[in-house]
Amino acid sequence: MMTCKAYRIFNENNGIAGRIEEWPVPPPGPGEVLIKTAFSSVNFKDALAATGAGKIIRNFPLVGGIDAAGSVLQSADARFKAGDEVICTSYDMGVGHDGGYAGLCRVPAEWVVPLPRGLTLFEAMALGTAGYTAALAVELLELNGMAPGNGRVLVNGATGGVGSLAIAMLAGKGYAVTALTGKPAEQDFLRRLGAVDLLDRNTVDYGSRPLEKALWAAAFDSVGGDQLGWLTRTMQTSGVIASFGNAGGIELKTSVLPFILRGVRLIGVDSVATPMALRRRIWDRLAGDLKPRHLESIAQVIGLDDLGSYFQRMLKGEIRGRAVVRIQ
Repeated sequence: MMTCKAYRIFNENNGIAGRIEEWPVPPPGPGEVLIKTAFSSVNFKDALAATGAGKIIRNFPLVGGIDAAGSVLQSADARFKAGDEVICTSYDMGVGHDGGYAGLCRVPAEWVVPLPRGLTLFEAMALGTAGYTAALAVELLELNGMAPGNGRVLVNGATGGVGSLAIAMLAGKGYAVTALTGKPAEQDFLRRLGAVDLLDRNTVDYGSRPLEKALWAAAFDSVGGDQLGWLTRTMQTSGVIASFGNAGGIELKTSVLPFILRGVRLIGVDSVATPMALRRRIWDRLAGDLKPRHLESIAQVIGLDDLGSYFQRMLKGEIRGRAVVRIQ
């Protein structure tokens, strides 16, 4: 049995916390793959899980990290061989199954995606679940009629991982993006990503009428709560909204009028249980037409030792963009 360093999360002494320890990893069983992890990443879900701020983890102790990228060390599945570069994100990683914050990652082969040509392992984790979610939202909204010529696209939570990557992807495709943020000091960062307009969430008049002035052809919502309610009321006719976050709350207060008078479509984006055929298509797009031009400016590199403090900063809203965790 091999061992490696891992960031494991414990429920003990009436609290949830993580620490680095030497961790024994058994060889892969039938249908499993053992990955030598090169990089992982930090998502809001990781911060909630590792601190107990959200009831995410089902089994303790558990290696954290819902993302991993590296090379196959051993495989008990014919689809993969030693040396293959691969990605594994979401599914049950870091929730009910040991995740990517470890030198070795043993997962079902059904969860593994070959690294697409056009992406490095580092770039794959600069994207990670956040980038995958943003790209899946683009795909779903395009299937429902979103196009650059239809009008402005709003992205809220704009400095977060999903929001910043969504802005870069949309701008690269020719969309006119408005960034809604509570961090107006980050306007230079958001404009470099491609936002053409900025709104300060603290000064926006959200109104209270069932229908407000029609502003947006499409919207990417990582916040939920009052902001999502406002979006439903300010969409153009046939406007489309992707919903994939709840940083502002899980309640949705709106009426049926945006849906029956303007034909607004609210589309849920689930990045956890995507069928593999669609998952591979989205990763191919992330290596192609949706690959952001600004990954290096969006992502910073941290180590396992930095995770605890980074989680706290993330929960306080003190970070922007993405953090790639260097494992090897």
